[in-house]
Amino acid sequence: MAISRAQLLKELLPGLNALFGLEYNKYENEHDEIYDTETSDRSFEEEVKLSGFGQASVKDEGSAINYDSAQESFSTRYNHETIAMGFAITEEAMEDELYDSLSARYTKALARSMAYTKQVKAAYPLNAGFGDFDSGDGVDLFSESHPLVSGGTNSNTFATQADLNETSLENAVIQIAGWTDERGLLIAAKPRKLIVPPNGMFTATRILETDGRVGSADNDLNAIKSNGTIPEGYTVNHFLTDTNAWFLMTDVPNGFKHFARTSLETSMDGDFDTGNVRYKARERYSFGVSDPLGAFGSSGSS
Repeated sequence: MAISRAQLLKELLPGLNALFGLEYNKYENEHDEIYDTETSDRSFEEEVKLSGFGQASVKDEGSAINYDSAQESFSTRYNHETIAMGFAITEEAMEDELYDSLSARYTKALARSMAYTKQVKAAYPLNAGFGDFDSGDGVDLFSESHPLVSGGTNSNTFATQADLNETSLENAVIQIAGWTDERGLLIAAKPRKLIVPPNGMFTATRILETDGRVGSADNDLNAIKSNGTIPEGYTVNHFLTDTNAWFLMTDVPNGFKHFARTSLETSMDGDFDTGNVRYKARERYSFGVSDPLGAFGSSGSS
């Protein structure tokens, strides 16, 4: 008894979905180390950064209380992109019973493409943050002059870029500690995690995980490790394009955001005109930055 096309599609789909899932999951969700993920049910999301209030004043007995008002500093829009791709198996390949081998190879390739694209898009703000990506306040994501409502500025990069080493990491931590809110109040920001490209993993290990100071024969204490300065350690992001760049994610809330609009979905159908069988994958999401103080970055000195 000949199997119908509809029955063939029904038989093929679960197996292809299983292959797709296995291959897709080989790519670690490296963006989870950078972004807070939220769901969305709209075509875009918009987040507004408010200035907060100034320093509270002393209220003398019998006097009226002083009232302050928050101001809108800037807003960030997240436009969700639809990421999709598919492949077709020809009617002739089906006739020649090549669909098993072809569909398996194509499905794995499609899964790799979808997973790779997501990680590249997630890494883009870091990769482009020194000149081609701003975070809503009108300057580069990593800038010495993020404007404040109070008239001052915050800096989340170095005046002179530096490669990752003990001194540069300590200087970054000190700089982060000096950040203020929009009204000039210290926010006591701290680093959480170091993000490095594969080239930086060995340097990161030596700086963060050895008991003594790197490159010293004086038996000095590694203050970065001893103080727990980077509590979440380091992670490697394979999609950073600058081999000398490095980043510190901070505890400043509402920094880097990932909005999931439509979860990854796959489907399959047959085309009447060509007789081809088509399989596709589709997902909608966006990556962006609501507050540039969510990270400190250095592009390295070389």
